[in-house]
Amino acid sequence: MTTTTVLKLGGSVLTDKSAPETVDGDALDGAVGAVAEALDADDAPRLVLVHGGGSFGHHHAAKHGVSDADGTRDAEAAFAVHDAMRRLNDAVVTRLHGAGVDALPVHPLSAATRDSAARLSLPLDPAATMLEEGFVPVVQADMVAHAGAGATVLSGDELVTTLARGLDADRVGLCSTVPGVLDDDGAVIPEITAFEDVRDVLGGSDATDVTGGMAAKVRALLELGAPARVFGPDALAAFLAGEDAGTVIRG
Repeated sequence: MTTTTVLKLGGSVLTDKSAPETVDGDALDGAVGAVAEALDADDAPRLVLVHGGGSFGHHHAAKHGVSDADGTRDAEAAFAVHDAMRRLNDAVVTRLHGAGVDALPVHPLSAATRDSAARLSLPLDPAATMLEEGFVPVVQADMVAHAGAGATVLSGDELVTTLARGLDADRVGLCSTVPGVLDDDGAVIPEITAFEDVRDVLGGSDATDVTGGMAAKVRALLELGAPARVFGPDALAAFLAGEDAGTVIRG
């Protein structure tokens, strides 16, 4: 039976977050190669890719003072973030095509919304139909119209949990620049079952990040209600092959 995997490639994996709008070509090629190899296997999963903003979306979001909580009614500001994310998405999809992966872009701004209580509504039919037809949806972090707040940032972490629930994913993974969630000594924490257990060791990102860094990732995955994994690029191939990788998070 074919499994469904939702995989997020963190913006920090794909870009140089210290330099605005800079793709890390070697890292992107490595990730694309791992994805292409996994999809060429006999037991290849149906795969949904999500990617973060890195030095594209986060740079513009910080410049315009928007986040997942702070919105804007300035259309030019919202478009600047969206357009940067679209260009990063184009780069990811193009590299996937070059590796023989049948990827198609998904831009949430065109269809997703948040209500006044910040609840996300994301139509899942496009991604589900792409999967059924043999495509790999590549969903970008984006801006989203938000009732009462104009437009706010829609993070890749929130997309992961929404897609995983809605598509009944069998496996969920977040590929970051670190080999897992780390403790005070820099060692990978094997398993997390409650945020309180790791609150003291979780900090924000070391570069501009408007969506909360590792703490936000852990919170989002704990709320998922299904096991998920956080791991580094070196473990991406292992994760896609169905093996253990990094830190497992069970809410």
